[in-house]
Amino acid sequence: HDLIPNLVSAVKGEMKFEQDTLEKVISARARAINASQSGNTKEVFENENIITQGLSKILALTENYPNLKSNEQVQKLMEELSHTENTLSFARQFYNDIATKFNISQQVFPSNLIASALGFTQSQLFELPQEAKERETPKVDLTI
Repeated sequence: HDLIPNLVSAVKGEMKFEQDTLEKVISARARAINASQSGNTKEVFENENIITQGLSKILALTENYPNLKSNEQVQKLMEELSHTENTLSFARQFYNDIATKFNISQQVFPSNLIASALGFTQSQLFELPQEAKERETPKVDLTI
């Protein structure tokens, strides 16, 4: 989340026509932080998905802005965001693996009796919306 304000301020001047995308990312960031502090996992997941989609769109849109592509600060931020997105992907997979094991353990005797008595509920899995799964990879033309 800490990289988002830096990226937005770096691209804001050039991407005047993409203000809606930038505002959605900033707003989702604030909501995700608040939801995280209040422990609302579902809201955190929803806002993280919005952030992921928005940042992916920003990354793709920078191809349309030559001044951004040549800006060293923007390039560094893009590399950091790409690395962060990969790290988040691994973290989501790890979380889902642990949550799945936890959910399965609650269904097996005698754990199901204890989990039921203590009020444990199934863990929610972190799933990306369908449109994010179907996102087309940007095409890069390397011809000179």
